[in-house]
Amino acid sequence: MTVAPKPFYETMYILRPDLGDELTQQAIEKFKTTLSEVGGEEIQVLNRRRRRLAYPIQKFSDGIYVQLNYYGNSRTVAAFERAMRLSEEVIRFLTIAQTPPQPAPAVEPTAVATPE
Repeated sequence: MTVAPKPFYETMYILRPDLGDELTQQAIEKFKTTLSEVGGEEIQVLNRRRRRLAYPIQKFSDGIYVQLNYYGNSRTVAAFERAMRLSEEVIRFLTIAQTPPQPAPAVEPTAVATPE
């Protein structure tokens, strides 16, 4: 019997560009904490920094992109997206189900032939 892998998700969200560095870090930590409280596991956070948006969103032409990778279930995603929807810092977000990352294969040490 094989065990089904845990669902793995990636959420990309865009923070308002008028947040300073300190408020940006606070927002990232807030969402990381929120995600762990609603059942997210092994959270990886990647701050993609400030970038130009393809089109204006809420009168902003730039945004601070943040990527979260985590294990969870559909309830985890729904609760996390609800928290983002209610937040004033987030101007857009998107969650996508991903294939879980595969662990790196173990490399066996090879015997080195010594010259005689």
